[in-house]
Amino acid sequence: MERTFIPSDYLPIIVQSAVALGFVVVTMALTHYIGGKRKRIRTLRKDENFECGIEVKGNARFPFSVKYFLIAILFVLFDVEIIFFYPWAINFKEFGWDGFWEMLLFLFFLLFGFYYIYKKGALNWEE
Repeated sequence: MERTFIPSDYLPIIVQSAVALGFVVVTMALTHYIGGKRKRIRTLRKDENFECGIEVKGNARFPFSVKYFLIAILFVLFDVEIIFFYPWAINFKEFGWDGFWEMLLFLFFLLFGFYYIYKKGALNWEE
C-alpha cells in the first residue's frame, strides 16, 4: 500500500519551527528594548586582553603546526561515517544481502579514504 502525500503530516514540524523562531525573535526584541543602554568609554586598560589574571607576555600570533587541527577534522569526519554503521547493525536482518553488499561498498570507500590520508602523510607527526 503506497502512502500519499498529505500536507497535514508536516503540521507538527511547521508549528515547532514557528514556536522556535518566535521564541528567538521575541527574546531578541525584549532584550533589545528592556536592556539598559550605556555608553562605552574606551580606555587602554579596558582594551587590553585579559587572560585569567595573568599578565600578557609577548604576542599570541605566532606560527604553529596545523597537524592538531587536521587530526581533529579527520577524527570528526571518520567518526561521523562510523555512526552510519549503527543503524545498519540494528536492522541487519531486514536489509538482507542487498544491505550487506551496500555496507561493504560503504566500508570500501571508508577504508580507501583512510588509506588515502595515510599515504598523503596526514597522520605523520614527525614532519
